[in-house]
Parts: sequence; structure tokens; C-alpha cells
Amino acid sequence: MSKTKALPKNLSFEKALERLQEIVAELEDPEKGLEASLELFEEGVGLSRFCRLRIDEIEKRVEVVLKETPDALVTEPLDEELDEDALDGEEPER
Repeated sequence: MSKTKALPKNLSFEKALERLQEIVAELEDPEKGLEASLELFEEGVGLSRFCRLRIDEIEKRVEVVLKETPDALVTEPLDEELDEDALDGEEPER
């Protein structure tokens, strides 16, 4: 089995997401061989995990900032809001 490609230490969320989009496009190529596809998939999984960790870190930082505000703002999960819009037959606002 091949070794997973190490992520650069200074990788930004945006660059990781950009590379993930490139990987998806490459994986859609029917001419791509099995071994090359597997290597791309492994790289994509690593990038996906990196992005998820960054999102989790940012969510925690946002929670801390909101708790420190005098207005005591409350956050709600975005997914629930999108699900409610879908149930109402409405498109989510962008």
C-alpha cells in the first residue's frame, strides 16, 4: 500500500479546499488508472480531515468570542437551518 502524502506545514484552508476540488476533477477522469486514483483518494481524505479540523477550530474560536460579547449572542447549527428551509420547500438564502 502507498504512503499517504504529508501535508505542507503552512497549508491554508483555502489551498486545501482548492486542491480537493482538483482531486475530484482528476478522479472523474475515466482514463485515470486504479493505482493513481487510489493515491488521489488518499490525498483527498487527508485534505478533507485537515479541512474538518480547521472548521472545528474556527467554530470553537467563534463560540469563545460570542461568549465574551456583552450581548450574549447565541449560535445555531447551520445544518438545521438548511434542513428547515428544505422542509418548507424554500431555497436557502446565500
